[in-house]
Amino acid sequence: MGKIEKVSSYLWRKYADYLWTKSERFLLWNMVEPYARPKSFTPVVTIYVAAFYTGVIGAAITEQLYKEKYWEDHPGEVVPLMKPKFYPGPWKVAMGEVPAHHKEEPHKT
Repeated sequence: MGKIEKVSSYLWRKYADYLWTKSERFLLWNMVEPYARPKSFTPVVTIYVAAFYTGVIGAAITEQLYKEKYWEDHPGEVVPLMKPKFYPGPWKVAMGEVPAHHKEEPHKT
């Protein structure tokens, strides 16, 4: 038997051992899995809470920077509401004031 045949038979033997142990592991874990503890939701909840508060803090910082920039250009004026960046829908507030067709008319007596 030459050196190449020895190497190939060694590799085939290792591959057969690998498949055998793989099937043994598969059978073992299929028997144990129903009795395993359920996975915890703690990491997922922690990530969601951290993401939420990161967004809240980011929005507060963005709004504060918007106000400061507005005050630099218009000192002493009331800052209009900032339009949402990621909301393309209808925006009923124009320059911080409700449009005329949404205002209640004063009652004339």
